[in-house]
Amino acid sequence: MAKAPKVARAHPLAGRQFAGNGVTLAPVDIASRVSLRAEAGALADIGKLLGFALPTRPKTSAAKGRRTALWLGPDEWLITDATNQRLAATLAKAEPAGCSVVDIAHRNTAIEVSGPNAAAALNAGCPQDLRAAAFAVGAASRTVLAKAEIVLLRTGEDAFRVECWRSFADYVWTYLVDAAKSA
Repeated sequence: MAKAPKVARAHPLAGRQFAGNGVTLAPVDIASRVSLRAEAGALADIGKLLGFALPTRPKTSAAKGRRTALWLGPDEWLITDATNQRLAATLAKAEPAGCSVVDIAHRNTAIEVSGPNAAAALNAGCPQDLRAAAFAVGAASRTVLAKAEIVLLRTGEDAFRVECWRSFADYVWTYLVDAAKSA
């Protein structure tokens, strides 16, 4: 009997880089991603599994190491982990306690947008107020970039992570390159 070939997921933006006009774009490495829906009673158990408490206020995030939880709604979070490819299985242990865990690693990808003109490039197509006073480091929001739905996380004073669906990755990348050239 023939052995099944090993299949590795290819990054949709593999090999792409952009730097110019005060903006640097880089694909974020493949990571585990989970869409989590949870009732308030399940949050403590989930926090124990994650190693930190989930954020519970709008536009906030929490992180420990390379694991990050972004608040997307009153009972919804996006959780990413750059080191644990079994994140969904880890979190599924809490499912009976009132939560739903869906592995979306195959659906999403991310782009790091950094540099002194990063906010200007993003604001070319994103209505989110990205001034530091309104969207501080650690702020997270589901929003749009041009015509694509994204989840935006401010990772530094001049750095952002743009989460988007893999099927929109080329469009989002191209839009950001064009916006960076005009920033």
